[in-house]
Amino acid sequence: MDPFLQAAIAEARKGLAAGGIPIGSVLVLDGQIIGRGHNQRVQRGSVIHHAEMNCLENAGRRQAAVYQQCVLYSTLSPCPMCSGAALLYKIPRIVVGENLTFRGPEEYVRSQGVQVEVLQDATCIQLMREFIAARPELWNEDIGV
Repeated sequence: MDPFLQAAIAEARKGLAAGGIPIGSVLVLDGQIIGRGHNQRVQRGSVIHHAEMNCLENAGRRQAAVYQQCVLYSTLSPCPMCSGAALLYKIPRIVVGENLTFRGPEEYVRSQGVQVEVLQDATCIQLMREFIAARPELWNEDIGV
């Protein structure tokens, strides 16, 4: 398995263990993780701390040229907000663990020149399916339902 997807899964598990939603993300530059994050909407009482947004926040302020050389990994297909951040900073590639339980605007992101690779990873699928079955109200809140 891809070590960066493994790192994103570890972030997802960290979020779940803290009472949150099991979605994780890492930002990779030249084979090194420069940012890690997981969904912290519950933990922080936040409307914006989805995994990808939390990851970007934790990567810190970077020059635009840095983002343009990065790969963003996420255990779940990024939502419109998180996809927008990737587009804003011109991140050229997004690797998605799975998009069966939720699919963000992947076609739009691709139309903007971003390479979106969906792995349909069994661990990512299982994490989300188990969570949604156990906490449907929290999941629905997270995706704006």
